[in-house]
Amino acid sequence: MKPISNKDQQVQYLKGRLQMFVEVLDSIEPETTELEDIDRLISMVDDLEEKVKQFKSR
Repeated sequence: MKPISNKDQQVQYLKGRLQMFVEVLDSIEPETTELEDIDRLISMVDDLEEKVKQFKSR
């Protein structure tokens, strides 16, 4: 896959990933949340942070 170097495309990509994160977060029920759910959220945030770093270096 070709790296995204266009700033508009980068912003759209990040918006989509953030929207996906919000949807996952909204779907979690506090009463039934397990450690794996929290780990998945943390992983999503880490992935977003890594992508932002990659975009900044381009």
